[in-house]
Amino acid sequence: MSYSIRPRVLYVDDDEDSRDMLSTLLRFWRIETKAVGTGAQALSSIQAERFDLYLLDVRLPDLDGFELCRRMRDYDSHTPILFFSGAAHEADKKRGIKAGADAYVIKPDLDGLVGTIKQFVSQAENATARVIPFERKLGFSPPFTLDPAAA
Repeated sequence: MSYSIRPRVLYVDDDEDSRDMLSTLLRFWRIETKAVGTGAQALSSIQAERFDLYLLDVRLPDLDGFELCRRMRDYDSHTPILFFSGAAHEADKKRGIKAGADAYVIKPDLDGLVGTIKQFVSQAENATARVIPFERKLGFSPPFTLDPAAA
């Protein structure tokens, strides 16, 4: 069974070209993206809309991404948060995880970013999927088999 619901990502980056490029790339992967340029816009968006994942840059004009991550985590403790940033020092990665992020991908690793997004979105889908057990009501076996050796 396939679902037509596309995962939604909130992408926060102060660079408009980066927002446009990444939004286009994610659309190619069937991921709906809302891109904003400030922490204030991000906080307003998460209060008004539902997202499956938050994607943050470290450098923002109004507050740094680490503080934004902490505030987002205070508001929403379940939605995965990923940093996608050029701040590549090990200390930056540790600060991001300590602030509440689930992962930290260094720009411009687009393959790593898309793979990480897909992993978190897939985990979220699996966690919310409902399994309905099949209960056989008739006492006979079907007249076919899926075993090719029995054919």
